[in-house]
Amino acid sequence: MRKFLTAKWLDLIMANYSVEPNLLQEFVPNGTTLDFWNGECYVSLVAFQFVETRVLGFKIPLHINFEEVNLRFYVKRETKDEIKRGVVFIKEIVPRCAISLVARIFYGEPYETWKMSHLKTEKELTYIWSKGGITNRVHVANGEELGVPAEKSHGEFIIEHYWGYTRRGANRTDEYKVEHQKWNLFDVNYTEIDVDFNFTYGSKFGFLTETKPKTILLAKGSDIAVYKGAIMR
Repeated sequence: MRKFLTAKWLDLIMANYSVEPNLLQEFVPNGTTLDFWNGECYVSLVAFQFVETRVLGFKIPLHINFEEVNLRFYVKRETKDEIKRGVVFIKEIVPRCAISLVARIFYGEPYETWKMSHLKTEKELTYIWSKGGITNRVHVANGEELGVPAEKSHGEFIIEHYWGYTRRGANRTDEYKVEHQKWNLFDVNYTEIDVDFNFTYGSKFGFLTETKPKTILLAKGSDIAVYKGAIMR
């Protein structure tokens, strides 16, 4: 498979909400099923940085370093050879129109363009994204580095999904591979989540505005590669 995009994904804040599976059924791509951890279904609000981004090996001016925030959930695809654990995106938000356009054309992903920024110090990290008079913000204060999460732990479940699945029609699902090393997590000492889920992600997810995440993870990140997508057979 050919690498379509390479980059570093760094400083990932992942706010994880336990939800009823029925909430997500209409978004599940054909050929996949919801993936659960300890019987629970999760959606995650993930904010992070793209750094040193290259498309087909080339850096595109003004599109090398930028923020992304996405709302995603977890699926799996069982084949005769393996179980592929992946993610499906409800929406992905970036600050550059060209990024949204390329992602929609090549991957069919639900990208939108918002004004975005982030603030980082040695012990604190904040992501801010705004549009239409609405400003969303996630903030964490981090503690000690915890290392790679234990096997079969909640942390491993959230970060160890290496496939992306996109519904491209009633009977078409596209599949693409994401490659990265295992990520170290940090202890999270303090969090603030001020997000208008109704405005940002639609009324179906509006209840999350007043819902406390089941967990909040902070990952260091690493180099990543996203491979060219293909129609799932």
